[in-house]
Amino acid sequence: MEKRATCDDPTAERSAAEAADHDLGGQVRAAVWSLFRRFRSERPDGELGDVALDVLVHLHKRGPQTLTALSERGGVSPASMSQTVNRLTSAGYAVRSRDADDRRKVLFSVTEEGDRLGGATQARRNAWLDARLDALDVEDRAVIARAAALLAAIADS
Repeated sequence: MEKRATCDDPTAERSAAEAADHDLGGQVRAAVWSLFRRFRSERPDGELGDVALDVLVHLHKRGPQTLTALSERGGVSPASMSQTVNRLTSAGYAVRSRDADDRRKVLFSVTEEGDRLGGATQARRNAWLDARLDALDVEDRAVIARAAALLAAIADS
């Protein structure tokens, strides 16, 4: 006769936990990707695409960057990033300048208008996420804080 799993059966509990762990990577990927897409949708209206807006926010937060640094951060080729920064400079959101320490390097930085748009985008995204987190109870926020720390450690490994 086949043994049926019951709630009191530790083997069944272990099997369920193992199944959940087996798919944990898929669950994390799906959740992170969904959150990323939703977070990116929080943006001011305008003509800039997601990549250009992300570069603008990065320049707003981190200051002047080389094309190489921007392309490495974005995981794209320098040629692709060149198109993005050309769009930003043509629109008046960024400017090129020479690096004071190494005149061979070109740095990209935000203009006053680019700084305003980058700051507004960052503030809007932060406000959206903060409102969702504030709506959670204390225990759920603690779980999110622990998960965020673990995900950051995984990302840094």
